[in-house]
Amino acid sequence: MLPKKEIATHKLTIYDVAKEANVGVGTVSRVLNNHPSVAPETRKRVKDVAERLNYQPHTYAQRLAKRQSETLSAIIPFFTNYFFIEILQGVQDRISQLGYDLVLYGVNNIDQVEGYVSRALQRGRVDGILLFSMKIPEKVIVRLQETNVPVVLVDTVSPHFDSISVANVDGAYAATTHLIELGRRPVGMVNAQLVSAPAIERLQGYKHALEIHGISFSEDLVKTGCTMKQDGFNREAGYEAMSDFIKMGPEMPKAFFVSSDIQAMGAIAALSENEMRVPDDISIVGFDDIELARHLKLTTMRQPMYQMGILAVDRMVARMSNPDLEILHTTFSPTLIVRESCGALRNSDGLVTAKSKLR
Repeated sequence: MLPKKEIATHKLTIYDVAKEANVGVGTVSRVLNNHPSVAPETRKRVKDVAERLNYQPHTYAQRLAKRQSETLSAIIPFFTNYFFIEILQGVQDRISQLGYDLVLYGVNNIDQVEGYVSRALQRGRVDGILLFSMKIPEKVIVRLQETNVPVVLVDTVSPHFDSISVANVDGAYAATTHLIELGRRPVGMVNAQLVSAPAIERLQGYKHALEIHGISFSEDLVKTGCTMKQDGFNREAGYEAMSDFIKMGPEMPKAFFVSSDIQAMGAIAALSENEMRVPDDISIVGFDDIELARHLKLTTMRQPMYQMGILAVDRMVARMSNPDLEILHTTFSPTLIVRESCGALRNSDGLVTAKSKLR
């Protein structure tokens, strides 16, 4: 036990609490940050010591003592995209449980990624970086590998880092196959800009479904809005693409796979303005299952967005604790959620699981 004189004559630090409680500095930090991974008896002992010593932790000093910032950074393309909002909710909830802080960097174009990575790495500002939905430039990969900072990719994949992603090809295949098997032919596609990996992969899945069912692919049946915002994953782009389809007149497809729910909303608005009803005249299947999809009764491919956010943080924490872990790529298979927009009769639970592998 520390002598009273020593307590009175020097400024208490986290080391004093750790020594008095007979635990490590990291354990004291976790207790003071309400981290769940501390045994109840240890938590009580540390809190009792801190109270008896009247220890008032200085957050910055505490973090320096561990040589950690207890802060994670997320570099993400579009804050206003519903998909990212739902993933970030999972990230934020898990980070809050763990007592970490989150620094967000919004990227408008790929050229900004290097600058934001550099800022995140300055002076040990963050303990780990989450990178969302973008192809990582080679020079950024090299920089991250040189610094050994833990990295987890979300909605994108690289052989160099852990990743959490969705099987976009499989999901698009399942959505298109669902429409084909309903007899709604031909099936068109409203896609996003092909600078986006999900847009490229979803087009691949659409093409593969046509091929498997003996249907020739036609470039005339795939349209993308001109709006570049959010790589075309936005309501305006969906409206523009469907408006172009409507100009086809009698040659217009009777069913559409739309590469995101938010685009599907714009597409449905364009149909409504032209007195076309969903699903009576046109069948639609979207992708994501954002919250608004339920209100629109939109058939869609569900991505476990919230769970992806939680899993990304969990993997980051594991990587921070053990940098030598094997690189892990976790891929979720989307699930077909059948609602009214496709024209199908709903089954008892409204769920049809997408095939995990292409046939």
